[in-house]
Amino acid sequence: MPLHLIKLCVGCDSVKDLDSWIKQRIRDQKKRSQKPEHVHTTRMVPKRADELLAGGSLYWVIRGEILCRERLSDIQPFVDRDGVGRCRLVLAPKVILVEPRPFRAFQGWRYLDDKDAPRDLDRAAPGARAMPENMRRELRELGLL
Repeated sequence: MPLHLIKLCVGCDSVKDLDSWIKQRIRDQKKRSQKPEHVHTTRMVPKRADELLAGGSLYWVIRGEILCRERLSDIQPFVDRDGVGRCRLVLAPKVILVEPRPFRAFQGWRYLDDKDAPRDLDRAAPGARAMPENMRRELRELGLL
């Protein structure tokens, strides 16, 4: 059973913001003739990397709700220019919508067991993907999604 990470998506107000940011970074890398890959850098290295790489994802909390995920494809510890240990989480650049779930703010990242992870939106509510994000948020607040 895979293990997942959950993290706040600081600076994004919507899934659309996150998706646009990822696409822009990939375009910029291609322009600079760099290998196009989506990487999120963290301070801490997950100790349970093998479990995460066995099909795990990074779930993003946006404006107080878990709204989407990206599959983890690699975990790369490194030391930055200042000698500080860091970690690159290499992610598949495809954002997958999930069943919205409220989640309070926290610092860093947390592990998320597969049994506790929200279902993909297409499975939880077929057709909901086509709805605007604001509408999905309102329906969730009303208990209808």
